[in-house]
Amino acid sequence: MKAEVILSDDYRPTEDEPFMNERQLKYFRQKLMDWKADLLDDSKSTIEELQQSTRNIPDIADRASEETDRALELRTRDRQRKLVSKIDAAIRRIDEGEYGYCEETGEQISLKRLDARPIATLSLEAQERHERAEKVHRDD
Repeated sequence: MKAEVILSDDYRPTEDEPFMNERQLKYFRQKLMDWKADLLDDSKSTIEELQQSTRNIPDIADRASEETDRALELRTRDRQRKLVSKIDAAIRRIDEGEYGYCEETGEQISLKRLDARPIATLSLEAQERHERAEKVHRDD
């Protein structure tokens, strides 16, 4: 039976420990789970607000303004829904032992990059190549 890895509140992964050791994996899993919980809480409160704010507004300009606000809020929630699925995919990669490695090159993704963007699937260099290629195709 494995001993439970306990993280202190101030733990941050460092380059001088083995890459994706148990502590790092637990750290990133917790970071992803906390992020997902925050997004889901935001989503729940938005749904409640939208349900409560459904009202008949006689002034056309006010109604248009409210509809624009609702559309913007729904678009934001849709982006967050997609983000939750990326978070779930990152958690799955942790479970499968693939987390932290570039899906294009197989190289380690830097801890700094993962800490800033825990859903990253590409190393910084691969991401930059991807973005340059995307820009070239967009400019066609």
